[in-house]
Amino acid sequence: MKEHSRQTRWERRTQTPLLVLALGFAVAYAVPIVFPDAAEGVHRACKHAEAVVWGAFAADYAVRLGLSRSKKAFVRTHWLDLAAVLLPMIQPLRLLRVVSTLMLVGRRARMAPQIRLTTYVAGAVVGLLMFGSLAVLSVERDAPEGNIKNLGDALWWSVTTMTTVGYGDHSPTTGLGRLLAVGLMLSGIALLGVVTANIAAWFISRFERDDQVERAQTAAITELAAEVRALRAEVARLGGARTAAAAGAAPAAEAAGAGAAPAAPEAAVEPVAAGSLSAPTP
Repeated sequence: MKEHSRQTRWERRTQTPLLVLALGFAVAYAVPIVFPDAAEGVHRACKHAEAVVWGAFAADYAVRLGLSRSKKAFVRTHWLDLAAVLLPMIQPLRLLRVVSTLMLVGRRARMAPQIRLTTYVAGAVVGLLMFGSLAVLSVERDAPEGNIKNLGDALWWSVTTMTTVGYGDHSPTTGLGRLLAVGLMLSGIALLGVVTANIAAWFISRFERDDQVERAQTAAITELAAEVRALRAEVARLGGARTAAAAGAAPAAEAAGAGAAPAAPEAAVEPVAAGSLSAPTP
């Protein structure tokens, strides 16, 4: 656990410097290709910059490998980083360092899955367009029958190849250029599938959220309807009890009134009898 935390701390500390080095490497890689007539000192400085960046990438990989708990698992899960270190002398593959660094930064970033996937796709599109354009220009510019002679032609060819449109106005003629074209076409198809799946997943998640809201509203309405029915039943029960009590109280009142009515004449007769007995006294 301590080793893992040390590796995590190292990766967090080197994230920004590696990204800066990768962008610097991209510039150093692109300048001699885009400006082939630049001064010899510029070309030499770019080569030195590439060597420094390669050394930094190799040192970073070695440190992370040393800090990892499982060396085999690290090599298996970081094969692109290893390829970027072991293939420094193959000119068209040098931009693997930029791609691996972008993927490394994406893995370390704390983002939502959808945002992370969108970031991966956008970064991959930009990286592959740059990679394809510079790589094919470097191998096709001096080809005897080549028709990709400047960066504009190379960028247009990369876009049409990556989108699998392929107008045919520009195409590689060398073996390495065609190999790059195959890789770019396969990458374009894969990215198109990722974009389609991402859009579909976004719509499905939106529909699921709408369904959840609708189900919650339906459940709330059903619960309210059940409560209303229970209240109606309670009101009906209380109303029936009051009616029954009132119906039982009416006969009792009538019976009480009927038993008390004959007592009044007897009370009235007694004075009359008393008066009749006292009348003959004179």
